[in-house]
Amino acid sequence: MGLFGRTASISALAAALLPVVMAAPGASAAAGSSDAAIAAALRNAGAIASGNLSVAVVDLDTGAAGQYAPTDHRFATASIVKLDILAALLLQAQREGRALTLVERENAERMIKVSDNDAATYLWQRIGGPDGLAEANRQLGLVETTPGTSWGLTTTTASDQLSLLRAITTSHSPLTPENRAYAHGLMTQVERDQAWGVSAAADPGTTPALKNGWLPRSATGLWVVNSIGEVRHDGHRFLVAVVSDDQQAMDPGVQQVETAARVATDAVAESS
Repeated sequence: MGLFGRTASISALAAALLPVVMAAPGASAAAGSSDAAIAAALRNAGAIASGNLSVAVVDLDTGAAGQYAPTDHRFATASIVKLDILAALLLQAQREGRALTLVERENAERMIKVSDNDAATYLWQRIGGPDGLAEANRQLGLVETTPGTSWGLTTTTASDQLSLLRAITTSHSPLTPENRAYAHGLMTQVERDQAWGVSAAADPGTTPALKNGWLPRSATGLWVVNSIGEVRHDGHRFLVAVVSDDQQAMDPGVQQVETAARVATDAVAESS
């Protein structure tokens, strides 16, 4: 379960968030101030003391956005790619004018809810592997994600993960409303012991929609720890993506990701 997961580092968010930024007057200038506020908040919280980390946040209600992406580092997706695989499967079914089969639905539910790797491998093959994911990502607007020869070694950035989240949670999407609701619903049903990460930024009593990923790299023994999703924060809908790698162990990596999600979301909320 969740063999592939959390990895880190990121690149540019501006292009991926352009539709959101354009929707809010003065948001472009605010994004720059939010970037600085996020960087300061991460430093003050000690969230960038180890490994590589990148964060991207957008308030869907106001259009305020910000990111922390100090380098062009690309992160292994680990299991967060499972949401991308699901989106690709749904696009494929739309193109064929059909609903998901019972077997596809069963595997999709296991893949998202419990991060089942065998289910992910089945659906990875079903969508056509790397080529199928690349085709779907062109439709989804992901421009910094490169499919791996195996699904968990796909590389991405925090900004691209926000593009994926927008395709799942907003009408800026090639997915039908019904398919967006289906994917979003599965993200709200992740089993309890996997509901860490961006959920740390959620208002009490609300239900986050998320997908996490974690992976020890065999070459180094260091960990990739990632979390992406939608949360309610101060009553607003936020999309949050945190990717990290070169973490010494999973638990400290989870703590870093949760701290980063919380303080970055606070920084964007306060700057809007």
